[in-house]
Amino acid sequence: MQLQGTEVAYVLHRAQRRSIGFTVGAEGLTVRAPARATLATVDAALQHKAAWILRKLHEVRERQQRQEQARIVWGDGAVLPYLGAPLRLVLAPAARVPPPDHSLPSAPLHHIPGDPHLATPAALPLNLPAHASPEQIRAAVQAWLMRQARAHFTARLDHFAPLLGVRWSRLRLSSAQTRWGSAKADGSIALNWRLLHHAPAVIDYVVAHELAHLRVMDHSPRFWSTLATVVPDHAALRRRLRDESVPRWD
Repeated sequence: MQLQGTEVAYVLHRAQRRSIGFTVGAEGLTVRAPARATLATVDAALQHKAAWILRKLHEVRERQQRQEQARIVWGDGAVLPYLGAPLRLVLAPAARVPPPDHSLPSAPLHHIPGDPHLATPAALPLNLPAHASPEQIRAAVQAWLMRQARAHFTARLDHFAPLLGVRWSRLRLSSAQTRWGSAKADGSIALNWRLLHHAPAVIDYVVAHELAHLRVMDHSPRFWSTLATVVPDHAALRRRLRDESVPRWD
């Protein structure tokens, strides 16, 4: 249909609900309407929300373009972000690769602004031959990142939990495409391992956000006040998480 002169396609879902809702994501616009709502009513609601819908569609397109530009070409010398700093992949023979229990490769470090005690490696040696396939390289890097993710997330959960007066019980690494984290009342936390592409401050925002849900399981003003006690600049970090591009892994 036409919204302010722009042709917009959408998917309509009928559901047991009172009002018409709109979701804009990577797949486009989805409209959820009560079973009894007429198409004329849906069209009127779309026109009423036209400016918001077009703005969100534009934001999604821009984000997809940035992600496409950040796509990794898996090979020797490829660069990807790790804790907000560039990490270069180096295909190296086994003799030059650190033992598996080394959490960080032996290489020059990028020091994280604002945290002199935290640094990231400038290069990641991989125990792979020069003729390794892109799939092999990607799998090796993903396995390494997931190990780092579990260690980093665990440390930050342990840091923020006592500050918020909560206990977490279990950490699950997620590969969700559109969700960075979640929390359950039983204390289990899910965090997307791809958060490691972001700077530590952004990761801290997500970790603290999910832990704060163990006290307030909604996004009411009380939730944001709780989160602000440990992450005062959560609004700015939330915008960074939304706006910064990370590589696509599909």
